[in-house]
Amino acid sequence: METRKTALYEYHKSLGAKFVPFAGYEMPVQYSSGIVDEHKLTRSSAGMFDVSHMGQLTIEGNKDLEIEIEKIIPIDLKKIKLNQSKYSFLINEKGGIYDDLIVTKIEKGFNIILNAACKDNDFKIISSSLKNKFKITLHKNLSLIALQGPKSSQILEKIISGVSSLKFMNGNKFSYNGKDVYVTRSGYTGEDGFEISISNDFVEELAKKFISQGVKPIGLGARDTLRLEAGLCLYGHDITETTSPIEANLKWAISKRRREEGGFVGYNKIKSDLNGTLSRLRVGVKPDGKIIAREGVKIFSKDDKEIGSITSGTYGPSVNSPIAMGYVKFDFSKPGTKVFLEVRGKKHEAKISELPFYKKSYVR
Repeated sequence: METRKTALYEYHKSLGAKFVPFAGYEMPVQYSSGIVDEHKLTRSSAGMFDVSHMGQLTIEGNKDLEIEIEKIIPIDLKKIKLNQSKYSFLINEKGGIYDDLIVTKIEKGFNIILNAACKDNDFKIISSSLKNKFKITLHKNLSLIALQGPKSSQILEKIISGVSSLKFMNGNKFSYNGKDVYVTRSGYTGEDGFEISISNDFVEELAKKFISQGVKPIGLGARDTLRLEAGLCLYGHDITETTSPIEANLKWAISKRRREEGGFVGYNKIKSDLNGTLSRLRVGVKPDGKIIAREGVKIFSKDDKEIGSITSGTYGPSVNSPIAMGYVKFDFSKPGTKVFLEVRGKKHEAKISELPFYKKSYVR
């Protein structure tokens, strides 16, 4: 399959980006200052992320649309307000996660942000589930830019008037140089920030505007260290088609009414997990010393029994230590539990940790 490029590909090149293949796209992994500097800059100021590889799906329809979507996505659409966003999942028959998504209610229906590697399959699943009764568009002409960090609000307000009044996980339509853009106050770094959906034709102009305001471009490398410090899952690693939202410690993302009433695909497995037959749980893991435990590293108990494995691991620049997430048998999931990580044939001490590793800074 041909590697795709975002509308900002040439601009990233001009900014000195180093590229890697990711989810079928050629994406910037870092720029000249390096991952650690990009990470720290996002935490202290504002960074610009090109997340245009992600899917932007719009579903338009009548009042029956909510009923049909609730059959495959376990959120309470009766309670979601206009322009409000919710984190949720596309669930399979076995209670596993096809994808994690952000659903936003708009005037004619819903906007859904899908993961890049899943978006084409998600489109098929959603279209098939909704039996082509509604207008479904997977947009090819839209880019998505994330502006993240404590200074993002004051910077974006100068460029798009009115955005600073948005609350976390809320959005609206705004005008940028006479063009419609849709802005949500959200992101995946643990910092305050915004995601701006804009036509491919105008995205470079907006990106240049950010850079002229002192914003630095940030690659996938720092995006990964930022989200892991914030305890956020990466699809395909920390959550997959074989993990349920309950095992993934994401029960909060299934609305209370939906947990009680069900009525969505995979509910039997999720109900069983909720009722205490959970065999494993996603946890934070803090290795002692400087050892980095990458995905696939086995986790052992004090008496040398294999109890789980790491799904994401890195060095956390803001917490100045190695950090990881993974799944362990439920009995070993309590924070403070001593465990051992097998890295390159040697066992290293670690502890089960509370998540997140770094306190999130959202504007409620």
